[in-house]
Amino acid sequence: MAAELVDTTRLYGRCVAQIQPEWLEKVGGHLLKKSYGEPKWEKRTGQVSGFERATLYGLVVYSQRRIQYGLTHPAEAREIFIRDALVEGEFDTRAPFLAYNQKLVREIENLEHKSRRIDVLVDDHLIAAFYDKHLPAEVYNAVLFEQWHKEATKNNPKLLYLNKDELMRHEAAGITTDVFPKNMQVSGVPLQLSYHFEPGSTRDGVTLTVPLFSLNQVSSDRCEWLVPGMLKEKVHLLIKSLPQKIRRHCVPLPNYASDFCERNEFGKGNFLEVLIADIREQKGLLCLSSDFKFETIPAHLTMNFKIVDEYGRQLEMGRSLASLRAEFGGQARESFQKIASADKLALLDKGKQKEVENNDNGSLGVSRLSHESGNPERQPINTQKTATIQQENITSWSFNELPELLEVQQGKQTLIGYPALVDQSTHCHIAVYDDPDEAQRVHRLGLRRLFALQMKEQLKFLEKNIPSLQQMGMQFMSLGSQEELREQIILTALERAFLQSPLPNNSGEFNRRRDEGKARLNLLANEIARMAAQILAEFYTLPKKLQGIKAHAAAHADIDAQLKN
Repeated sequence: MAAELVDTTRLYGRCVAQIQPEWLEKVGGHLLKKSYGEPKWEKRTGQVSGFERATLYGLVVYSQRRIQYGLTHPAEAREIFIRDALVEGEFDTRAPFLAYNQKLVREIENLEHKSRRIDVLVDDHLIAAFYDKHLPAEVYNAVLFEQWHKEATKNNPKLLYLNKDELMRHEAAGITTDVFPKNMQVSGVPLQLSYHFEPGSTRDGVTLTVPLFSLNQVSSDRCEWLVPGMLKEKVHLLIKSLPQKIRRHCVPLPNYASDFCERNEFGKGNFLEVLIADIREQKGLLCLSSDFKFETIPAHLTMNFKIVDEYGRQLEMGRSLASLRAEFGGQARESFQKIASADKLALLDKGKQKEVENNDNGSLGVSRLSHESGNPERQPINTQKTATIQQENITSWSFNELPELLEVQQGKQTLIGYPALVDQSTHCHIAVYDDPDEAQRVHRLGLRRLFALQMKEQLKFLEKNIPSLQQMGMQFMSLGSQEELREQIILTALERAFLQSPLPNNSGEFNRRRDEGKARLNLLANEIARMAAQILAEFYTLPKKLQGIKAHAAAHADIDAQLKN
């Protein structure tokens, strides 16, 4: 700082001394020109903060100094507090009104997603106006608000509570949990449904959250029906995509779609087949699935699937259930079998009765399917006193009954599993599957192996005494080895001798079937070998015979293609 300035050929300063900028604020504060900017709500400190800048005759003394904005601009700070803290919910308070109001807003937003309309919830400025009407002018931060609220709510505890009518522009008629349910039952497990309205987004429409262990149990037919509240629009747009010669018989389309929903039971059968059958029944028109232009149907009218792991983390999301199963089906089966692991499988044993110990991961309750009726009927078995059976290295039916269906208790959820004998070549073991078709396929192979293990000596004799095996092996060379042919003949004989429907379901039925089949196994094997010899002899000579029909090119090509396949 210079005490004197002398301007000659150049500008000179006299009596110059160094000063600190902080001194200027102390001794010349009344000369500083201050400006303020960038106000914002800070949830952590509970106040509106901003930055202050000061200059002295154009010289910047300080800048970006953080200040409490309400001390200098209380009206603007109050507006920001109402908008960001109260309306947006970015406010930590013990007062219950804020959580209640936010929950109410989310419920109405969910109604908008379900109805696919954005005109139900009022604008934010109307909610802000509600708070502005009640808050005094001097309340602009968390401390002042809490002090005021404590006194103001003594006589009126509901002072700041919003009500649904104030938040809705109009009633969302018909948007109920009956037509827009919160979950969907999949093999006894309630899976969460969520709704989102954002055209073009991967989340647009209805999303089914599927735990990995339930993936293989989700019914693709059921998911095609979506939810009752979205079915009418889907039917309308599908009929609209039909050729004009069919579509014109269904006008007015909205009325037909509405009547379809009333005529047909929701979720029963394949959706497209039900729609085609309805058009045929109501209008007498033959309609094919290829007549519909599925590419014109918006994405939100196809179920969206979110696959999550045991911790709720998203693994994948997509609208093709088949693709998700192709990618995660194996992991899903492993996850399910881990839950229904062998050490938790409790079944009735024909011998001793032991109490099954419960473990932390849950226990298995057992149910059977009724064989007398066409529909599955769960018949609970008393599991208070049950006995564990051998799960590994099974070489005979040493247990009483293998149920067709199991209830696996996982936490508060009850999963449905399907036990099966699994072929392990030298023995079998019991595993629980999540897919009844897969369980049936695996069980049939496992049961065949169990019969084969009971017929060891007889099968050894058969392996050495299959008639004409060497000659058949030479004719079979283009298809496989002689050992493979022998194995196929023996396995087919086992199928015919022991695996007629219905399959044995307990030790008594298994032993009876074994005794009955044992007597005819050799005869069946010889008959199958004789038929195989005839077929292979014809197969071996067929290429020579085909030379004579080369003039008939189409027939020749067709037969040749079948032989190669």
